[in-house]
Amino acid sequence: MSHHPLIEVGDLARLIEQGDVLVCDCRFDLGDPEAGHRAYREGHIPGAIYVDLERDLSAAGNGQNGRHPLPDRLVFAARMAASGVPQDRLVVGYDTSGGFYASRLWWMLRWVGHSQATVLDGGLDAWIAGGLPLKQGDEQAPPGNLTASAEPAMPSIDVAGIEANLDGGDLLVVDARGAARFHGEPHPLDTASGHIPGAGNRFFQLNLTPEGRFKPADELAAEFAAVLGGTAPDKIVHQCGSGVTATHNLLAMEVAGLAGSRLYPGSWSEWTSDPTRPIET
Repeated sequence: MSHHPLIEVGDLARLIEQGDVLVCDCRFDLGDPEAGHRAYREGHIPGAIYVDLERDLSAAGNGQNGRHPLPDRLVFAARMAASGVPQDRLVVGYDTSGGFYASRLWWMLRWVGHSQATVLDGGLDAWIAGGLPLKQGDEQAPPGNLTASAEPAMPSIDVAGIEANLDGGDLLVVDARGAARFHGEPHPLDTASGHIPGAGNRFFQLNLTPEGRFKPADELAAEFAAVLGGTAPDKIVHQCGSGVTATHNLLAMEVAGLAGSRLYPGSWSEWTSDPTRPIET
């Protein structure tokens, strides 16, 4: 059985005291790729290992597959096992960005079949607000035994599937980028402006309260219902700029009881790598 996608600070503190959890610090800065690891060394949740978006949670880009393409499932599982991820123990990810980097780890662990993955609600800020200690320097965990399941446990879709859906398909693409980028205002991360034809928009930050916590399940369910318009969760495809913040919407839908949607990992950065693909503004 899968663990609830969110965990509270108090529950995490108790699990750490019992030695029954692996904590992963997922902080990252797209403008300064080393900033997350520096911040981790300056102070992190005791026992946490550092997981890097580009080195651990992405494969190399080739100019056509998006900025943060998914690695091979077997390669990713082996890398996480070497970092200390166990097969049958809870893994908790956190960051200081509202959970969207941690959501990428959560989704990818679920994707390779690790059902005991979750995200710390409120992230490091909530931990500090709770008066709990930090530790400095690097930490390592003993090697784990994570192995990938035979088939992906979380569904995804490739660019060919998105293209095939353009003409009368039954999938609804939901774009997690901000409304300005979605509607076509230029942005430094985008090589072209606009969105995939027919897509809806749900800015991932709308999943959070002003305090940086996820909204209650019933509130999220009502807000997503307004975006989905009656489309079933298993017909929803999430995308963003590069397949990272889209996982935040995926996690929010799971919190809301709307499981089964899928990720388009290549997202806007892959879609716009081919100038012949259509764009709406």
